[in-house]
This record gives sequence, C-alpha cells and structure tokens, in this order.
Amino acid sequence: MSSATTEPAADSRTPQRSERRAERARLWIQPVLIAILVVAVLTWAFTRDLTATQTASLNAANLATLTWQHVLLTIVIVLIVVAVAVPLGILLTRPGFDRLAPLFIGIANIGQAAPAIGLLVLLFLWTNTTGFWIGVLPIAFYSLLPVLRNTMLGLQSVDPALIDAGRGQGMSAGKVLRSVELPLAVPFVLAGLRTSLVLAVGTATLSFLVSAGGLGILIDTGYKLRDNVTLIVGAVLAIALALLVDWLGALAEEYLGPKGLR
Repeated sequence: MSSATTEPAADSRTPQRSERRAERARLWIQPVLIAILVVAVLTWAFTRDLTATQTASLNAANLATLTWQHVLLTIVIVLIVVAVAVPLGILLTRPGFDRLAPLFIGIANIGQAAPAIGLLVLLFLWTNTTGFWIGVLPIAFYSLLPVLRNTMLGLQSVDPALIDAGRGQGMSAGKVLRSVELPLAVPFVLAGLRTSLVLAVGTATLSFLVSAGGLGILIDTGYKLRDNVTLIVGAVLAIALALLVDWLGALAEEYLGPKGLR
C-alpha cells in the first residue's frame, strides 16, 4: 500500500525535474551560441574587401564604442525602471494606497502601448534637445510595466497566513515586508526585470534618432547607404546583445531567488 501511494508523487516530480534540467542546459548552451553567432558574423565581415566607408564603421574601435554605448543605455534604463517600479509596486500593495493601483498601472500601460519611437520623438519635440537622457527616459517609461506589474503580483501572491505568522512573532509591518513578503516576491520581480531588459536593449536601437548612440547607428548607416555588410553586422550585434541580456535574466531567475523556491 505504501509503495502504491508514493509512486504518483514520484511520477509528478519527474516532469518538473526534466524541465529544470532542460532549463539549466539552455543556460549553458545559449551563451555559447551567442558567441558563435558574433564570431561568425564578424569573421565574415572582416574577411571581406571593405570599402573606405565600410571600414570607417566596421572597425574594432567603433564597434566597441557603439556596443558600450548600447550597454550603457540598457543599464541606465534598467536602473531607472527598478528604482521607480519596485518601490511604487510595494507602495501600491500597502493598505490605503492599493486604490491607486489602477491609475498607475494605466499610466504604465500607456507607456508600453505607445510606440517607443513616438515617445522618443515627443520628448525631443518637448525639450528641443538631443542626447543620452533623451534616449534613456522614454525607453525607461516604455519598459516600466513588467517590473511594476510583477512586483505587485509577487507581493499580492504571498500567503496571508505567512504575514499573520510574522506579525504574530512580533515583527513590524516593515520587518514582515523585508523578511517575508519581498523574498517570496523576488521570482516575480526577476521575471519582470528579464522582460524589461529585453525590451530595453531592443528599443535602445532607436536611440540613434536623438543622438544617444548605440548599435542602431550601424543599422541606420547600412540602411541609408544600402550597405548590407554594415546593416547585417549592426543587426546581428543588436540581436546578440538582446539574447545575452535575456540569458543574464534567466541566470538571475535561476540563482537569485529564495533557495526554497528554486
């Protein structure tokens, strides 16, 4: 009788273990594929007879500069998103402030529903200036929703019995938030952050429109000059960077969440 009752439990765990093994295998395969993709396209480009115009765009120094600009744009965008969305998500789940949640979710929805290029152009027209922050701020607004929504969802998903148990042990509301609610909400926040990272690195290719730099410059140059080599290199590097940040987000989800929930 005892063996018959334990078999279904073991069977139910088998698909979960297989899924986790497949996910961990992907975590190690994905960066290898990204490296192969980048090396292959750069080898293809640099072994061709490049024109003077192509050489001006496709050289190691310029590619490193544009890639760093794109990475910096993404980092600053994500820092702004986390600094705004996580505290706001916490606030909107507290008693007395939860009634404001539909308003702020609606505003964040507007940011994501609007085309990123439209937000860039509107901020440029409003400020009549260009530069790094004109590229960063609209994309941060565009990328805000996943982290805000997942922070709220994670906190709202915490079992009320755990909160009551913490308060019963003499914890203050702030202590319960720090020690119980936020650790359990971490997987949700990380999932939202992963989505925001991919959105940020993808839409940052449009930052060249307001002179904020990034790999979009290569794509724009290749398109305007009908230069397929420059166009392909810019597009592949942008794709590889998006895949890389997606991998970093997956890595964070796998190893930064509470040990008991992994």
